[in-house]
Amino acid sequence: MTDSPQQMFEDAAAILSSALDGDPDAVTGTFDEVVDRAGLAGAYDVAWCLAATMVGDPVPPGACALDFPDIDQAGYDARWVARFVSAYANDDLDTARALFGAAADDGLLPECLLTLAGSTVATLRHRAT
Repeated sequence: MTDSPQQMFEDAAAILSSALDGDPDAVTGTFDEVVDRAGLAGAYDVAWCLAATMVGDPVPPGACALDFPDIDQAGYDARWVARFVSAYANDDLDTARALFGAAADDGLLPECLLTLAGSTVATLRHRAT
């Protein structure tokens, strides 16, 4: 069972608030609470919401090509975030779900979600300037 859309937005807001405060333990704790309450599907929904926040509204029509210089040299979590956000921008649910499942299977999902939260905050700060 997944959470309601309202709960998902509240969790995403709590994660962003913690990330803005520079509190990675709180970010991870909120994701852990989501998983305890709504399983990995709930964490996926919150991650999708963070990706939506990064990309913004409206998403350009058609295929999106996001520019991530030197992405192949980046760590697993940074490559994961780039690909997950690209999947969101292209409305590619199959790829997003596969990425999420692979990170979970690899035991790297917490790091990926923490990087996603940090990247979302960095994007919001960049937009504000």
